[in-house]
Amino acid sequence: MDILKQLNWRYAIKKFDKSKKLSKEQLDLLIEAVRMAPTSYGVQPFELYVIEDSSVREKLSKSAYGQPQVTEASQVFVFAVKKDVTVADIEEYVARTAKVQGVSVGDLKGFRDMMVGSLDGKSPEERFNWAARQAYITLGFLLTTAAIEGIDACPMEGFDNSGFDEILGLKDKGLHAVVMATVGFRSDEDDYSKRPKVRKELKDFVTKV
Repeated sequence: MDILKQLNWRYAIKKFDKSKKLSKEQLDLLIEAVRMAPTSYGVQPFELYVIEDSSVREKLSKSAYGQPQVTEASQVFVFAVKKDVTVADIEEYVARTAKVQGVSVGDLKGFRDMMVGSLDGKSPEERFNWAARQAYITLGFLLTTAAIEGIDACPMEGFDNSGFDEILGLKDKGLHAVVMATVGFRSDEDDYSKRPKVRKELKDFVTKV
């Protein structure tokens, strides 16, 4: 697999082919790519919503200003970030880590205290922004995995976040929709996908020190 070739092929699709759907194996792979992506400390302070239901997507489309990708794509991935990351979240993560790695919670006290100390030094807004950045890291893994597999995807921030929260019932769960990605296969009618990519020249982009 020529990764650079696939990254050049990748495009933020504007028009999907509604007749083409991801297989279960393809969808599971993309979900697993997000789940296995790195986050700070490994905490994963967000949840992934995979939207397939057409009626829900119609509602989401209205909160996405009618952008066609929401209803035309095979699935919509919504990244819902915790509004605040608390000590309880850290305790849960430490307990899960201890179970998976076969150690005691006490063995992880130093790790636990470091995380709690880091979060305690941040305001609620700073903790939310930190959590959102973790979601964006995993979004990058989703887009890259999709490109390598020949699956189209479009990252999207242009939507009414509060509207998504209401439709998906996120507020009651302490979550907030920050970004989404639509996945599927491009339509032959998407002329933009046939245009050359525009990127900075390497000399204007990279500084080696």
